[in-house]
Amino acid sequence: MGPEDLRAALSALPRGPKPRRLLVGPESWDDAGVWRLTPTLAVVQTVDFITPIVDDPYDFGRIAAANALSDVYAMGGRPTLALTIVGFPSETADPRILRWMLRGGATALAEAGVTLMGGHSVRDREMKLGFAVTGEVHPKRIVTNAGARAGDVLVLTKPVGTGILATALKRGRLARADLRLLTRTMAALNAEAADAMRRAGVRAATDVTGFGLLGHALNLARASRRTLRIWGPSVPFLPGATDLAAEGVYAAGLEANLRYVDREVLWPREIPLGLRRLLADPQTSGGLLMATPPERVAALLARLRRRGVAAAVIGEVRSRGRRPLEVTA
Repeated sequence: MGPEDLRAALSALPRGPKPRRLLVGPESWDDAGVWRLTPTLAVVQTVDFITPIVDDPYDFGRIAAANALSDVYAMGGRPTLALTIVGFPSETADPRILRWMLRGGATALAEAGVTLMGGHSVRDREMKLGFAVTGEVHPKRIVTNAGARAGDVLVLTKPVGTGILATALKRGRLARADLRLLTRTMAALNAEAADAMRRAGVRAATDVTGFGLLGHALNLARASRRTLRIWGPSVPFLPGATDLAAEGVYAAGLEANLRYVDREVLWPREIPLGLRRLLADPQTSGGLLMATPPERVAALLARLRRRGVAAAVIGEVRSRGRRPLEVTA
């Protein structure tokens, strides 16, 4: 669902006083909810499911799990428990596909040290797989999307472009080598990036998923009441994504994302349409976007390198300006 449609739907929810133990709720469009249990322990909860983005059912399971776990990592938490959510056309599809989907998901959860407790399945015309994930975090060590300060540096892990390459795959236009890279990128857990983030003292973060880089950056800017300046040429993209975007190879969700952010972005005149599309491309199991004090950036990047996590400095946080987002060409 596009961000505009989702905002309209959520506006109908009743509003009441915020419970004292609800540390992070839906009001800031953060990645997960956080509920305080004790002075030293809070639970992080999220749920996410997706339709198949690659053909291999085992890889699809791994990607679905990594995608769901990412929300907990983005909050500075450690995922601990999960429940499976699956929709499957059992009357028409080979049941072996479902077994391999579930095996892939369970493998990724085990890699993350997460206990799979069970789940729920329904018959559905289209395959869907996801997880409800519970994690733990110290109440004073939560990383939200509301903590960015002017002068902070924006660091992004994982290159952008999964939505565009997945669309190319569906259209039969993706080379095998690019498919392998796409799968590896989406199946990679954000666990090491989250650990580096916690140790480096990152002030604010979000994971980059369905709303695209700009959509999630917009949520961070609004929650922090700052302006985020994205250096367009510094954003890393998956190989081939730039050419495909220029050719119009992208999913319908990209256009919805672009409409959502367009009026909130100060665009330079010379920025090409292809770059705008890339920055709005809906991601599956994308990286972490972190707002980091400038004096801690070198330590953060060094920690990420030691853990084998690719990262790039892609912008800065500024005092609140005319619009919450600025993009440079």
